[in-house]
Amino acid sequence: MKKVGYIYDPVYLKHDTGTGHPERPERVSKIDEYMEKLKDKLIEIKPRRATAKEITLVHDTYYPQEIMDLCSAGGTYLDADTRCSIFSYESAVYAVGAGLEAVDWIKEEKVERVFANVRPPGHHAEFSKAMGFCIFNNIAIAARYAQQKGFEKVFIIDFDAHHGNGTQKAFYDDDTVFYFSTHQYPFYPGTGSAEEKGTGKGFGFTYNVPLPAGTGDETYEDIYSMILPDLVHHFKPDIIMVSAGYDLHTYDPLTHLEVTTEGIGKIVEHILKTADVPFLFMLEGGYNLDALGESAVITVEKLLTV
Repeated sequence: MKKVGYIYDPVYLKHDTGTGHPERPERVSKIDEYMEKLKDKLIEIKPRRATAKEITLVHDTYYPQEIMDLCSAGGTYLDADTRCSIFSYESAVYAVGAGLEAVDWIKEEKVERVFANVRPPGHHAEFSKAMGFCIFNNIAIAARYAQQKGFEKVFIIDFDAHHGNGTQKAFYDDDTVFYFSTHQYPFYPGTGSAEEKGTGKGFGFTYNVPLPAGTGDETYEDIYSMILPDLVHHFKPDIIMVSAGYDLHTYDPLTHLEVTTEGIGKIVEHILKTADVPFLFMLEGGYNLDALGESAVITVEKLLTV
């Protein structure tokens, strides 16, 4: 059995998005509830508070302070979908800090794999802009931090139903971070066409697989068993990070994909078989609470056994 770390903290419940918002605190508490059955097999890791300097590994120098000030003033809408409240900055810096702490534990060989149950999510957040429920780009910051710790080549896989525009932009001209995404298309945020492949020395290190509404298990299994392994093999990453967005689930209320819980398990299994390297899975989307809990559990079961 693999040494698997699990990160969760009640600080993530403090990010108040308001009544009726789909990105609500219950998302992470429900996952934690479902995870109880596996906790005796997991190594519990507490997240730490990321510093503003660490956040600016990916974001603009002034951006953390801007978010802190807006939250301290009582909160506001950062875009049409992304609300921050008085404690949102605190939740967000601990969401970033989960990825950093995970990298440290992996580097020190205390764990081989980590599942980070965090919010707010991150993959839509851009250089100086919050969007799509995301404030800071948790996984992009973790990737840059991992490079500082000696993991020179990072492969990021994003199976959220929405394209991770922020993560793609962060590494679009970079040949040391490979970004691979499967997502519903055309759909929010409008990016992620197959023609988007990177620029300059980063050309060929972005790989998008846009999928129509209604896509289900069979197509996903083909992609993750036939396309992904060759890309990973040729890139030869030192660590693989996964934006684990569970809104590809057939019961998700915000999207139109048809992947079952078992199909998600197969996706994770294929990901884990691509390389013998450490893995970090960080929560992104997923808005049906029970589907979210089931999907997280099957992910962690695979992390333990595959």
